Formats: sequence, structure tokens, C-alpha cells
Amino acid sequence: MNHPNGTKLPVLLLTRRFPDAVTARAARDYRIIVNEDDHAYGPDEIAAKAEGADAVMVSAVDKIPGDLIRALPDSVRMIATFSVGTDHIDLAAAKERGIVVSNTPGVLTDATADIALLLLLGAARRASEGERLIREDRWEGWAPTHLVGVHVTGKRLAILGMGRIGQAVARRARGFDMEIHYHNRRRLPVGEELGAVYHADADDLLAVADFLSIHSPASPETHHWLNAERIARLPDGAVVVNTARGSVVDDEALIAALASGKLAAAGLDVFENEPRLHPGYAPLANTFLLPHLGSATDQTRDAMGFTALNNLDAFFAGRDLPNRVV
Repeated sequence: MNHPNGTKLPVLLLTRRFPDAVTARAARDYRIIVNEDDHAYGPDEIAAKAEGADAVMVSAVDKIPGDLIRALPDSVRMIATFSVGTDHIDLAAAKERGIVVSNTPGVLTDATADIALLLLLGAARRASEGERLIREDRWEGWAPTHLVGVHVTGKRLAILGMGRIGQAVARRARGFDMEIHYHNRRRLPVGEELGAVYHADADDLLAVADFLSIHSPASPETHHWLNAERIARLPDGAVVVNTARGSVVDDEALIAALASGKLAAAGLDVFENEPRLHPGYAPLANTFLLPHLGSATDQTRDAMGFTALNNLDAFFAGRDLPNRVV
């Protein structure tokens, strides 16, 4: 199959079933290899499916370790990930092989920030407990002390990682008159701080965290960053929200703090080893849990796919990639 201009279309492996509009555009501009039943490919299957492909479009849950990158056919010159995070890809191995990697920053900021506020409110106000009472027909009526939660308005919100999403969460939290504190690798220009208080040391942020919202990337430095020692520094009755990566949280420590009452609640959209989350979360009433829905709106998922395709288009046209990682 050739492009209308007469050039031969590149071959693109799609490792998952992407939104219809994204797949339709990919089919217009590439010869696509699709995942018919949308099962999660393992590394060996990705390597086999990529035979003859010029590029691979992967998702955040596709593990692309060094062994897989070294096993990819020589024809593969680019990996476009349908995600902002790239911790699922061995970037050093990609660079060594000369494979270009791109991501999709910016387009999922608002959707993920909305989910962070949903988690914050849902966890604080015991929404999942209340919904279960209704659905299971166990609600016996209003009572003065029934399902009393944590007040949100006017409280201190500590944001770990004040990038695009952290800033969007801060803007939303302003609507609840929250006092914003943050830690970032670099302090933001004053005009971008939105009146938030900067903490140069991330550990110092914890003491003022009535609510802690995590927006830091996954890395060796952030692995299990929220551990038992740091949880102990949080105010009693604090609420933890995570829409970043599950690996930033030590599950055992967080579960113990929720079970003991040290923390009032947690709202979590991401988990280490997802979808197999730690079994200690499910029995805890004071958890508000979502299955990685941060970017799950029709508008956002289409935008992610179009951004990934824009990166691929630029690469095959010989232009600079807008979102090149490697």
C-alpha cells in the first residue's frame, strides 16, 4: 500500500486496541498490525508481532525491557508510547540500539487532575462506603454521626511534583480554598506558583500535608518514596492521593497506616504491579480505589493517540519530533 504521494507506507504495530479515531488515522497513514482481541502482549509476542514493522506504538502497561528491545527486528526504528510516563521502557537500551522513543505529555493534564480531585474528595468524604450502602440496600437512613468524613475546604494540600498535572491540581484545589504547599526538583517561577508555598526538601512537605497528592514520576529515586518513615511524619488523620505511579508508594506501609488509623483515608488510581494490586487494600473501608482512570476520557485518549501519531509522522517525514524522549 502506498501513500497518495506515491511513497510506501511505513508498517506500524499497535500493541493494544486504541480508540477508534486513533486506529482509523493510523490505518490511513500506515500499514497497521492490530491486536484483534486486545490482550496484553508479552515481550516475546511483541518481538514476533513486530517482524517487518518500522515502528511500534505501545501503551503504558506494555513492558519494554532491554531484552525485548535487543530482540526487536532490525526494521523497528521507533517506539511511540501512548503515555506520558516512560518507566515501562528501557530507554538506555533503546538509545544503544538507535531506536527513537516518544511520549504524549500535556494532553492528559486536565483529565488526570480531575481524577486527583475525585480521589481527594471521595476518600475524604467516604464516598465508596456510602455507595456500597446504597447499592447493597443497607442504608438505614440519615444519622448525626453516620459516615462522618474529613473536611476538605480550607485544609492544607501538599503536592509532591509541581509539573503540569500538579499545577492543574493546585488550580482546582484553590476552588476549595485549600492552602497549597509543594515540592519540586526546581522551584517554579513565582508567577507560576499560584501562591503555593515551596519546600526545598520533600520531607519537610509532609508536616503540612493534611492532604498529600503525589505527582512525581517513577524512578529509582522515587521508588517506595512514601514509606513508613515518611508516613509517620504526616499529620494524624491525613489523606493520601496518588495518580502518578504505584511504585512511588510502599504498599505495606500505606496499608498499615490506613489500618491503624494513622491516616484517615487514601484515594488511589495507580498501583504497583497493577492490575494485581496488593490484597491488603480491598478490605479497607477507608480506601477509594480506581482502576487507573486518570486519562480515561474520550477527548483525552484520542488526544494521546493523535499525539503519538504526530510523533510518528514527524519521524517518518524527517522532521524534529515534538515529544522525543530518546
